Amino acid sequence: MAEVIVLDSETAAGTLAAASIRALIARKPDAVLGLATGSTPLSVYAALAASLAEDPLDMSRVRGFALDEYVGLPTGHPESYRAVITRDVVVPLGLDPANIRTPNGDVATLETAGIDYEAAIFAAGGVDVQILGIGQTGHVGFNEPGSSFASITRIKTLTEKTRVDNARFFDSPDQVPIHCMTQGLGTIRRARHLILLAFGEEKADAIAAAVEGPVSSSKPGSVIQLHPHVTVLVDEAAASRLANRDYYAYAYAHKYAWQGI
Repeated sequence: MAEVIVLDSETAAGTLAAASIRALIARKPDAVLGLATGSTPLSVYAALAASLAEDPLDMSRVRGFALDEYVGLPTGHPESYRAVITRDVVVPLGLDPANIRTPNGDVATLETAGIDYEAAIFAAGGVDVQILGIGQTGHVGFNEPGSSFASITRIKTLTEKTRVDNARFFDSPDQVPIHCMTQGLGTIRRARHLILLAFGEEKADAIAAAVEGPVSSSKPGSVIQLHPHVTVLVDEAAASRLANRDYYAYAYAHKYAWQGI
């Protein structure tokens, strides 16, 4: 069972996640982070940056792998996930850009891009903690409904719903790419710790399906039920459809401090 922690705000969730990640880096200076993009993980990155500003920690050896990348965006495009990761994570946290990788979305190299990315993750020793958001369709990364739980990094076709959701980052919906490279559900499952965050009423159904629904490729987020170490951080609105909401609060209130998250 995933540990579900219901908090009163995105800020509180970000602070809790950042403290766990900081503790990981303190004991393992070359830790490997799995980096999600979008608005959901911003509170984590902001809290970690604030912590580092107040109490510096050597981040020079920290490595990172982005969850996904659009296919076909030109190098340097401000909405490429390489650019987003640089703005939201690398610069604020003082990471070495050479240690941070994103999948290769170059159309000319798509045939081998997935295998190459998998090899790089293996060479790094695997991901220590993977930060995740979840879409209203239940997707994690860009693993849309129907994705195999054994899938690895590969090209995917985005649903129209996902493209519409992401259109806010572009000048028009037509500019949102149709394809992406994404870590697969099997890739995500290999990370040692998953931290899934969700906020707002619009994520309540997806969270309920991921945490308590049947394990089904129709709800890709339910893959977390197959992982031994998952922390789900949600606000009250996102937790509103959880049948076991009271138990999660009781369990969190009575856990030992040494367990962390």
